[in-house]
Amino acid sequence: MHMLALATRLRRALLWPALLVAGLAGTGIGMAWQQPLLGFNLSYLVIALALWALERRWPHEPRWLRDDGQMLPDLLHTLLTKGLVQVLVLVSLVMGLSDAVIAAPWWPSHWPMLVQVAMALVVAELGLYAAHRLAHEWPPLWRFHAVHHSVSRLWFWNTGRFHAVDTLARVSASLPLLWMAGAPAEVLQWISAVTAFVGILTHANLDVRCGPFNWVFNTPELHRWHHSRRVEEGNRNYGENLVIWDWVFGTWYLPSRRPPQDIGIDGPMPSDFLGQCIAPFRR
Repeated sequence: MHMLALATRLRRALLWPALLVAGLAGTGIGMAWQQPLLGFNLSYLVIALALWALERRWPHEPRWLRDDGQMLPDLLHTLLTKGLVQVLVLVSLVMGLSDAVIAAPWWPSHWPMLVQVAMALVVAELGLYAAHRLAHEWPPLWRFHAVHHSVSRLWFWNTGRFHAVDTLARVSASLPLLWMAGAPAEVLQWISAVTAFVGILTHANLDVRCGPFNWVFNTPELHRWHHSRRVEEGNRNYGENLVIWDWVFGTWYLPSRRPPQDIGIDGPMPSDFLGQCIAPFRR
């Protein structure tokens, strides 16, 4: 019994970082082979398939395993928004926006890549935090962000359920910051990969304990509170990858009690993909 309890504790503590490292390692192999998009997409697919099995083996909330009838709309949102982000990043790389259009000799390109990526994450996170918080606190943007928060369960499949306008707002608030900072192409590729893998793991319905990682990264334990129906809980933990700006602006939140099972929004949301795309434009 003692060994079983120890194994459970280890599994809960190691599963989240192991999946994150595995996804980034696969992306790194693709980049080393000069196939960054292929390496990333294959790694993302492998992590998604792993999460499909792991969520059923060790779910955080068994209730969230029930079908909500939203798998097709969630998939279409994901294909649209994730595809849009990849196109925007690819265009910026082809145009050389970070390396040529905005020359920034102050970027420490001679530093180790890990340090450059960490620095770029902090820079990009400021824009991501601002856009995310504004989407919660400014009604015109909340209409678009509500599409994401209208889910009744959290699992890896609805990670990409974002309205295209919501996605464009976040990219527009973060990517130009990296251009102006002079982050090179390889750093932009790493930032995109980190954001994707942290995002899919953040929404995973996994029984994990992220421990000290909760103080640095956006994790499932933090993000479940962000999806609370209660405004004083949902308007917290705005960080996309890191929680540094949540600490700075006092929005980091992780109480000791269990997060709510009943999540979503109070207002109506169409059940079909097209209706969800149109809904924010209606009065």
